[in-house]
Amino acid sequence: MALNIPFHRVNWVNTIFLLLISLLAVIGAPIYLIVNGGTDWVTAGLFLFYLVATGLSITLGYHRLFSHLSFKAKWPVCLFTLVFGSCAFENSALNWCSDHRRHHKHVDDDDDPYNIHNGFLWAHMGWILFKVNPEPPLDNVADLRKDKLVMWQHKHDKAIAGIVGLLFPTIVGYFTGGWMGALGGLLLVGALRVFLVQQSTFFINSLCHCVGKRPYSSRCSARDSFIMSLFTYGEGYHNYHHEFQHDYRNGVKSWNYDPTKWAIWLLHKVGLVSNLRRVSQTRILLAEMAEARRHTENRLAVLEASGAKICENTLKTVKEMQEKLTTAYHELEAQASQRVEASRETITRWRSETQDLMDRLSQLRPLPA
Repeated sequence: MALNIPFHRVNWVNTIFLLLISLLAVIGAPIYLIVNGGTDWVTAGLFLFYLVATGLSITLGYHRLFSHLSFKAKWPVCLFTLVFGSCAFENSALNWCSDHRRHHKHVDDDDDPYNIHNGFLWAHMGWILFKVNPEPPLDNVADLRKDKLVMWQHKHDKAIAGIVGLLFPTIVGYFTGGWMGALGGLLLVGALRVFLVQQSTFFINSLCHCVGKRPYSSRCSARDSFIMSLFTYGEGYHNYHHEFQHDYRNGVKSWNYDPTKWAIWLLHKVGLVSNLRRVSQTRILLAEMAEARRHTENRLAVLEASGAKICENTLKTVKEMQEKLTTAYHELEAQASQRVEASRETITRWRSETQDLMDRLSQLRPLPA
């Protein structure tokens, strides 16, 4: 979809800031490292701390805590994520959560702030650089307006970001390495770190809505990407998140890389967070089975409509497995409606059968003429 955006709709503050940060990160930081022969351990340590602190403050704080209320947190966790969330320069938590909740409510529609159907670049950054519509009202964050810490951060967001996110590492760099140290603090701990955290967030809105798998639902464009989970502290399992947005986990399988989930779990163990919300194994499996059925039915319909000849034995096996999966789905659904959780062995077996069906389906190919 092509967008005809009038020149006067450009958000010059956001555009200039993002351009400046990008230039300092992509050009300034490498030049500094080459000229300075690297950096000192203080700056390197600050860079790593700020990178993790600001990244997790977005994923754990802005996203899972404040946007989706996936758990409850005591004030030290709230304060930490609000302060370092500001340092990511992604707006206040109130504004961020309002946009994100609107995204989930209207995903892939015109009211979706970062609608992927408006193009990859629009979903990635364009929606920040341009004001296509009048600024939407903050009418979906009434709960957050009651939080004094959230409102304090909303009022002082830019000051916190500038002082803690840029000025502090610059001052530390000056006292440990003089003016070159100060420049290192600004370029590395400031600009480069902000650039990396922001681009990671932006790729969830863009890349994870056009590349990856949809094992839980194909009703929206959100996709799971293991690669993106590596750069976003587990946020890459985006298809699961859109299907079960209030779960404190994004990566629910034992092999999924989700450091944010592990951080929340550890905070729960030490008593700093509580009321962790999680979806049952039964509901997750039902979603996987339902999506496997939809995918199978669509694939078979396409092949049959094309009039292509298919190996009869393979097709027969697929249809038998499809019927078996349908029966198992209804059995599990009945158990779930009666609030009886299926056993771990049953869930494992049905998940294996679902995967077998998908593997068989991938073997369906038209026979050569």
